[in-house]
Amino acid sequence: MSFKTIAALAVIGTALFSGQAFAQSAQCGEIQQTLQARKDLVAKANAASNSKKKMTPAEACALFGKLQANGASGLKWIAANKEWCSIPDSFAEGFKADHNKVSGIRTKVCSVAVQASKMEAQARAQAQNGGGQGGLLGGPGLTGSLKMPQGAL
Repeated sequence: MSFKTIAALAVIGTALFSGQAFAQSAQCGEIQQTLQARKDLVAKANAASNSKKKMTPAEACALFGKLQANGASGLKWIAANKEWCSIPDSFAEGFKADHNKVSGIRTKVCSVAVQASKMEAQARAQAQNGGGQGGLLGGPGLTGSLKMPQGAL
């Protein structure tokens, strides 16, 4: 082989390896979008818990649903790219633990949202059916007739 051929092969090899390294770094950087979205969702949850105007149960359920979906996406990416991107076990385990915690919170928050929705529907149904005309303690009240005593009073 001539010197020109070896030099050409070296340039091609360098281009292939640098292309592979570039592809690896671009692929490994994809998790940054997921992590930024997660950070934004957590910041939104923290801001809501510290503000005077609290989230409704339905709003909290939706927020934690997004956070759980983000975590599922992150776990999938970590599993697929752990070796290629040299992701430390501690990061993967921490992310999984955080995702499990979010899933538990979401389950609780969404069950509260379902209960609140049922209670609101019952209250609306009672209001539409004349529920406001109840008895002393909000029940149906007394019904029937009462006869006045006969005779001299």
